[in-house]
Amino acid sequence: MNERRFNAAHAHRLDDPARRAWLPPAEVLAAMALHSGEAIADMGAGTGYFTLPLAQVVGPQGRVYAVDAQEEMLSLLRQKLDEFTLSIIELIHAEADNTGLPASCCDLVFAANVWHEFDDHAAVLREFARVLKADGRIAILDWRPDVLPEHGPPLEHRLDSSHAVDALRSSGFQKVATTNIGPYSWLVQGERKR
Repeated sequence: MNERRFNAAHAHRLDDPARRAWLPPAEVLAAMALHSGEAIADMGAGTGYFTLPLAQVVGPQGRVYAVDAQEEMLSLLRQKLDEFTLSIIELIHAEADNTGLPASCCDLVFAANVWHEFDDHAAVLREFARVLKADGRIAILDWRPDVLPEHGPPLEHRLDSSHAVDALRSSGFQKVATTNIGPYSWLVQGERKR
């Protein structure tokens, strides 16, 4: 584990109700144009801040793979699951560059606030591409380096959105677009065409 990885001992911060004001899940999900029945990999799912809203959007015909490298986070998420979400959400203890997910199983790979934590972005993107369907999409949400770090990691850990844009284009993703979400985050999206 590198010093950029979020410490599970601070997991309570992820569920702070004030977080919904500056990182509104509904705004993020709307920007990704999700559909009922989709299969989504939530990379770095943590305590389920996005996992649970994703499950609501994809509904009973959909699937959410909650992938996290820290078993402590998945344990906290597991406590939040009810009968409905248990049928849709699968918890997976794995690193983002080696998820163990089946090939071509996802319509969307979503990585929220973990891009800056990865040591090998190319390896992570190869894995994301492997699990995406032929017309799959990717969405990377992370911290802006041009705002004061009232929340989130220190400025020296943050990466500009252009870093993700360049990495996606270099990995063959198309229609790459960037938007800001709330006061602290950027969202980069792209499509995989094979």
